[in-house]
Amino acid sequence: MVRTPLTPEERLRGERLGRLLREARGRRSMADIAGCAGISAETLRKIETGRAPTPAFFTVAALAGALGMSMDELLLRCAPEPEIIPLAG
Repeated sequence: MVRTPLTPEERLRGERLGRLLREARGRRSMADIAGCAGISAETLRKIETGRAPTPAFFTVAALAGALGMSMDELLLRCAPEPEIIPLAG
């Protein structure tokens, strides 16, 4: 099966997700959080480093739960900054 290349937006979203998860994990170990989420530490490492920029929904939901975050909070914190468009005038 051939995967379609990721768009730049998908890559950026994956980087934001990885950064957010890394920050939320804090000083806790990857193995601890991965175990609580039911995934491997290697999978978490790939997500945190952006090498797996489009993880499955249930993986993200499990990680959010393991980190004590709601999916709403995760979505809001991971959303891109809105573009500021200058007003014409």
